[in-house]
Order: sequence, then C-alpha cells, then structure tokens
Amino acid sequence: MAYLQTDVTKVTTNVLKNMKLHGEKIAMLTAYDYSMATLLDSTKIDVILVGDSAANVMEGYQTTLPITLDEMILYASSVVRAVKRALVVVDMPFGTYQGNSKLALSSAIRIMKETGADAIKLEGGQEVLESITRILSAGIPVMGHLGLTPQSINKFGTYVVRATEADEAERLIRDAHILDEAGCFSLVLEKIPAKLAQQVTSEISIPTIGIGAGSGVDGQVLVLQDMLGITQQFKPRYLRTYGTFGEDIVNAVKNYISDVKSVNFPNEKEQY
Repeated sequence: MAYLQTDVTKVTTNVLKNMKLHGEKIAMLTAYDYSMATLLDSTKIDVILVGDSAANVMEGYQTTLPITLDEMILYASSVVRAVKRALVVVDMPFGTYQGNSKLALSSAIRIMKETGADAIKLEGGQEVLESITRILSAGIPVMGHLGLTPQSINKFGTYVVRATEADEAERLIRDAHILDEAGCFSLVLEKIPAKLAQQVTSEISIPTIGIGAGSGVDGQVLVLQDMLGITQQFKPRYLRTYGTFGEDIVNAVKNYISDVKSVNFPNEKEQY
C-alpha cells in the first residue's frame, strides 16, 4: 500500500525518508510558474523542484550559469503560491554558495523567507560542505546533488556520463556519505552509471533521486518541459516523454491563426 496515498496531506522531508524506508518511489518534476505548479500539485506529485534549469527552458540560455538569485526567488514564489501538498525545493544558483559559506547562508535565508519554499538544493560534495553545514545550522533543509553537476559545466567541458572511472566513482561515494552524515535530507544523482547509483542508494540513509541514474534509486526527477515533449531538441537516453505537447501547441496556434485570418473566430456565440 502506497504510504503517501493513505497518510499524507503535505509532503515533508520526513515523509521522503519514510518513503525510502517503505520502499515507495519518489516522483519529482520541475516547475517554474503558477499555472504549471497548480496542475502538478493536483496530481499528488511528491516533490516539485524549482530548478536552475529555468535558465534553459524559461530564459533560453545554453547553461544554468546566468540565472540569478532574484530570478530564482521570482520563479519559486510563483510556484509556492500554487502548491498545497508537494514538497517545494529551490535550486541555489551558481555563485550564491560556492567558496563562501556566509554568502551561502544569506542566499538560502533569502530563498526561504521570500518564497516560502520547503527546502533548497545545491550541487557538490566535500568542496561545499562548509556551506551546507552553515545552511543546515540555520534549520534549512538541504538536498544535495552529485554526479553531473550542470553548474560546473565549464570545469567538465561536457555533459557526458560522470563517474565511469574508478577514482571519480570512489569520490562520488565518499561525497554521498559526507552529505548524508552532514544532515542533507536527500540526494540527487545525475547521469551516473546505474550500478553506482544503486550502490550509493543502498549505502546511505537518505533518499536518492535519480536523473539518468537508472532504476535502483529511491526516486526520479525530470524537467517538466522535457517530459511533456515541449523541449523538442533535447532527447537524451534517460528521457522518456509522456506527451507531444510541443507539437500540440504549434498545431493549436496554427489553427487559431487560421480562424482569425478567415474571420471564423470569434463566431456569433463568442461575442456580446
């Protein structure tokens, strides 16, 4: 019997831990605006991530680096106003936590105070531990993120699968334990070998949420626009699309244009 469907009216970090214990998979998707978040929350999705992927799908950038803290707060505030049940997690954007734990705390506090979100997410392991510790000390829940970390794209130079070599895999395992022991409530594993993700999931106490990390994790996350087939040029192996909404929107707009041009819209019943 599904734990959430019987007991929970509001998803919390503790609920996610119980889901891992009960073997119930966690479903997570991104949202960046009120309308989409309203629809998502009505489905009883477990977690909504206000991702810095908004830089790509909402603003048209090639990477996630340009998005600002103010922009993330704007997107997150819109989502939170729509959500009653799901856990809302907000990405901390590039430059708001790396190398400066005091800045990290002030950035996290701004997100929590100005959006009403439930938690924040940031990328990295040992190298950002001081920032994570300081944020956690203020009572702010932290979701970690290891593997492919898009904010480090200029360091890696590619979006290929991470941790395929033994040394990087061992470092990822160590970082996962570090984040678990530090007090993170969950961990995103992005684009790593499925066996490695399964090993990490079995070794740490907190839930793991995968994207391109196989089925042996505690949950899955996708970017909403990718999953719906709106982002038509992005088709990695791990992406399963659940609709052709990009094509549907284009066809709907074409039909609208045709009706306007032919004076078929509005008709007699559609005017006052």
